[in-house]
Amino acid sequence: MGTRLQRGRPEVGARYRSVLGHFCTGVTVVTGMSAEGPVGFACQAFAALSLDPPLVLFCPQRTSRSWAAIASAGSFCVNVLAEDQREVSTVFGRAGTDKFSTVSWTPSPTGAPVLDGALTWVDCRVSVVHEAGDHHVVVGSVVELGPVREAQPLLFYRGRYASHAELDPRGWSGEVLDNLLTWQRQSEWS
Repeated sequence: MGTRLQRGRPEVGARYRSVLGHFCTGVTVVTGMSAEGPVGFACQAFAALSLDPPLVLFCPQRTSRSWAAIASAGSFCVNVLAEDQREVSTVFGRAGTDKFSTVSWTPSPTGAPVLDGALTWVDCRVSVVHEAGDHHVVVGSVVELGPVREAQPLLFYRGRYASHAELDPRGWSGEVLDNLLTWQRQSEWS
Protein backbone atom coordinates (compact mmCIF):
# COMPACT_ATOMS: atom_id res chain seq x y z
CA MET A 1 0.00 0.00 0.00
CA GLY A 2 1.34 3.44 -0.91
CA THR A 3 1.47 6.65 1.11
CA ARG A 4 -1.32 9.14 0.45
CA LEU A 5 0.06 12.66 0.07
CA GLN A 6 -1.39 15.47 2.13
CA ARG A 7 0.00 18.95 1.55
CA GLY A 8 1.62 20.81 4.40
CA ARG A 9 2.90 17.75 6.31
CA PRO A 10 6.73 17.75 6.68
CA GLU A 11 6.97 13.95 6.45
CA VAL A 12 5.32 14.10 3.02
CA GLY A 13 8.22 16.14 1.62
CA ALA A 14 10.75 13.64 2.94
CA ARG A 15 8.78 10.69 1.54
CA TYR A 16 8.34 12.48 -1.80
CA ARG A 17 12.11 13.05 -2.07
CA SER A 18 12.84 9.46 -1.07
CA VAL A 19 10.49 7.92 -3.62
CA LEU A 20 11.35 10.23 -6.52
CA GLY A 21 15.05 9.97 -5.65
CA HIS A 22 14.86 6.50 -7.17
CA PHE A 23 14.45 8.10 -10.58
CA CYS A 24 17.98 8.61 -11.90
CA THR A 25 18.49 11.97 -13.63
CA GLY A 26 21.24 13.71 -15.47
CA VAL A 27 22.57 16.98 -14.08
CA THR A 28 22.48 20.19 -16.08
CA VAL A 29 23.34 23.83 -15.51
CA VAL A 30 20.91 26.29 -17.06
CA THR A 31 22.64 29.56 -17.92
CA GLY A 32 21.67 32.93 -19.29
CA MET A 33 23.02 36.42 -19.78
CA SER A 34 21.47 39.18 -17.69
CA ALA A 35 22.17 42.92 -17.81
CA GLU A 36 24.52 42.38 -14.84
CA GLY A 37 26.38 39.47 -16.44
CA PRO A 38 26.11 35.68 -16.62
CA VAL A 39 23.69 33.78 -14.38
CA GLY A 40 22.99 30.09 -13.91
CA PHE A 41 21.78 27.31 -11.66
CA ALA A 42 22.07 23.53 -11.37
CA CYS A 43 18.95 21.78 -12.63
CA GLN A 44 17.90 18.13 -12.61
CA ALA A 45 14.42 18.79 -13.93
CA PHE A 46 15.29 18.95 -17.64
CA ALA A 47 13.90 16.90 -20.51
CA ALA A 48 13.53 16.70 -24.26
CA LEU A 49 9.93 17.57 -25.11
CA SER A 50 9.37 17.54 -28.88
CA LEU A 51 11.27 16.62 -32.04
CA ASP A 52 9.08 18.63 -34.41
CA PRO A 53 9.45 21.42 -33.55
CA PRO A 54 12.52 20.84 -31.37
CA LEU A 55 11.54 21.80 -27.81
CA VAL A 56 12.98 21.13 -24.36
CA LEU A 57 11.69 21.86 -20.88
CA PHE A 58 13.15 22.57 -17.47
CA CYS A 59 11.63 23.44 -14.12
CA PRO A 60 13.19 26.24 -12.03
CA GLN A 61 12.00 27.22 -8.56
CA ARG A 62 9.62 30.17 -8.63
CA THR A 63 11.88 32.01 -6.15
CA SER A 64 15.07 31.61 -8.22
CA ARG A 65 16.77 34.93 -8.96
CA SER A 66 18.82 33.30 -11.71
CA TRP A 67 15.63 32.12 -13.40
CA ALA A 68 14.13 35.63 -13.13
CA ALA A 69 17.18 37.04 -14.92
CA ILE A 70 17.04 34.32 -17.59
CA ALA A 71 13.32 34.91 -18.11
CA SER A 72 13.99 38.64 -18.65
CA ALA A 73 16.71 37.82 -21.19
CA GLY A 74 14.36 35.47 -23.07
CA SER A 75 17.01 32.86 -23.88
CA PHE A 76 19.01 30.21 -22.08
CA CYS A 77 21.54 27.44 -22.58
CA VAL A 78 21.24 24.02 -20.96
CA ASN A 79 24.71 22.65 -20.24
CA VAL A 80 24.64 18.86 -19.79
CA LEU A 81 27.34 18.08 -17.25
CA ALA A 82 29.90 15.32 -17.64
CA GLU A 83 30.82 12.91 -14.87
CA ASP A 84 34.03 14.85 -14.14
CA GLN A 85 32.05 18.06 -13.44
CA ARG A 86 30.70 17.30 -9.96
CA GLU A 87 32.36 20.45 -8.60
CA VAL A 88 30.70 22.56 -11.31
CA SER A 89 27.33 21.16 -10.25
CA THR A 90 28.10 21.96 -6.61
CA VAL A 91 29.09 25.55 -7.45
CA PHE A 92 25.92 26.14 -9.48
CA GLY A 93 23.78 24.41 -6.84
CA ARG A 94 24.62 27.09 -4.27
CA ALA A 95 22.73 30.34 -3.97
CA GLY A 96 24.35 33.74 -3.85
CA THR A 97 27.89 32.88 -4.92
CA ASP A 98 29.83 34.25 -7.90
CA LYS A 99 29.33 31.03 -9.83
CA PHE A 100 31.26 32.12 -12.90
CA SER A 101 34.45 33.12 -11.06
CA THR A 102 35.79 29.56 -11.17
CA VAL A 103 34.26 28.34 -14.44
CA SER A 104 35.40 29.19 -17.96
CA TRP A 105 32.76 29.67 -20.61
CA THR A 106 32.04 30.96 -24.08
CA PRO A 107 28.82 32.53 -25.39
CA SER A 108 26.26 30.40 -27.20
CA PRO A 109 24.54 31.76 -30.34
CA THR A 110 21.95 33.48 -28.08
CA GLY A 111 24.70 34.79 -25.79
CA ALA A 112 24.04 32.45 -22.86
CA PRO A 113 27.14 30.83 -21.32
CA VAL A 114 28.34 27.45 -22.61
CA LEU A 115 30.41 25.98 -19.77
CA ASP A 116 33.83 24.62 -20.72
CA GLY A 117 33.92 20.84 -20.38
CA ALA A 118 30.16 20.32 -20.69
CA LEU A 119 29.19 16.97 -22.19
CA THR A 120 27.01 18.92 -24.63
CA TRP A 121 24.68 21.92 -24.66
CA VAL A 122 21.30 23.06 -25.98
CA ASP A 123 20.76 26.75 -26.76
CA CYS A 124 17.15 27.95 -26.60
CA ARG A 125 14.73 30.83 -26.60
CA VAL A 126 11.99 30.88 -23.97
CA SER A 127 8.79 29.77 -25.68
CA VAL A 128 6.25 29.51 -22.85
CA VAL A 129 6.26 29.43 -19.04
CA HIS A 130 3.65 27.66 -16.89
CA GLU A 131 3.23 27.98 -13.12
CA ALA A 132 3.33 24.59 -11.42
CA GLY A 133 3.28 24.55 -7.61
CA ASP A 134 6.53 25.95 -6.24
CA HIS A 135 8.20 25.74 -9.67
CA HIS A 136 7.70 26.92 -13.23
CA VAL A 137 7.64 24.66 -16.27
CA VAL A 138 9.68 26.45 -18.93
CA VAL A 139 9.43 25.33 -22.55
CA GLY A 140 12.30 26.36 -24.75
CA SER A 141 12.51 26.44 -28.53
CA VAL A 142 15.87 24.98 -29.57
CA VAL A 143 18.11 27.38 -31.51
CA GLU A 144 21.36 25.40 -31.65
CA LEU A 145 22.78 22.09 -30.43
CA GLY A 146 26.36 21.74 -29.22
CA PRO A 147 28.86 19.03 -30.04
CA VAL A 148 29.01 15.97 -27.78
CA ARG A 149 32.32 15.21 -26.11
CA GLU A 150 33.51 11.70 -25.32
CA ALA A 151 32.62 11.34 -21.64
CA GLN A 152 29.98 9.88 -19.37
CA PRO A 153 27.15 12.09 -18.03
CA LEU A 154 26.95 13.27 -14.43
CA LEU A 155 24.07 11.40 -12.80
CA PHE A 156 22.06 12.03 -9.64
CA TYR A 157 20.44 9.09 -7.87
CA ARG A 158 19.02 8.63 -4.37
CA GLY A 159 20.21 11.99 -3.13
CA ARG A 160 23.80 11.81 -4.36
CA TYR A 161 25.95 11.84 -7.45
CA ALA A 162 26.34 8.48 -9.16
CA SER A 163 28.41 7.14 -12.01
CA HIS A 164 27.59 4.56 -14.62
CA ALA A 165 29.95 2.17 -12.86
CA GLU A 166 28.01 2.58 -9.60
CA LEU A 167 24.68 1.69 -11.19
CA ASP A 168 24.02 -2.03 -11.52
CA PRO A 169 23.59 -2.93 -15.21
CA ARG A 170 22.28 -6.46 -14.44
CA GLY A 171 18.71 -5.19 -14.65
CA TRP A 172 19.16 -3.63 -18.09
CA SER A 173 17.32 -5.48 -20.83
CA GLY A 174 19.05 -3.80 -23.76
CA GLU A 175 15.61 -3.37 -25.32
CA VAL A 176 15.28 -0.52 -27.80
CA LEU A 177 12.35 1.75 -27.08
CA ASP A 178 11.35 3.55 -30.26
CA ASN A 179 8.79 5.71 -28.47
CA LEU A 180 11.34 7.48 -26.25
CA LEU A 181 12.06 10.91 -27.65
CA THR A 182 15.83 10.73 -27.34
CA TRP A 183 16.16 7.35 -29.07
CA GLN A 184 16.50 7.27 -32.83
CA ARG A 185 14.23 4.82 -34.60
CA GLN A 186 16.04 1.58 -35.38
CA SER A 187 15.36 2.00 -39.09
CA GLU A 188 17.39 5.22 -39.05
CA TRP A 189 20.46 3.68 -37.43
CA SER A 190 23.47 3.27 -39.71
